[in-house]
Amino acid sequence: MRRADRLFHIVQLIRGRRLTTAPWLAQRLEVSERTVYRDVADLQYQGVPIEGEAGVGYRLGKGFELPPLMFTVEEASALVATTRLAQQWLDPALAQASESALSRVMSVL
Repeated sequence: MRRADRLFHIVQLIRGRRLTTAPWLAQRLEVSERTVYRDVADLQYQGVPIEGEAGVGYRLGKGFELPPLMFTVEEASALVATTRLAQQWLDPALAQASESALSRVMSVL
């Protein structure tokens, strides 16, 4: 995994939990705890409001928003395929809403 992808992933993982420990992050990212400590310190230096410290755990400060997500080709294909499949079972209003959401995603890609 590229370092930039790992940094983004760290923010996503911390964002979804109340308290996230370095061992848990290291296991999820398949890196050492030391790498997690360095990456979190770099994110904090770059202005990401990560609260906490090594040995205790981390959490993301309130009000932090990430830029729009970018999808890999495989992720985009999966979104299209699942939306098309789901539309067959949805009521017409939800099917139309899913088509609208999909076209927004595709316009960004």
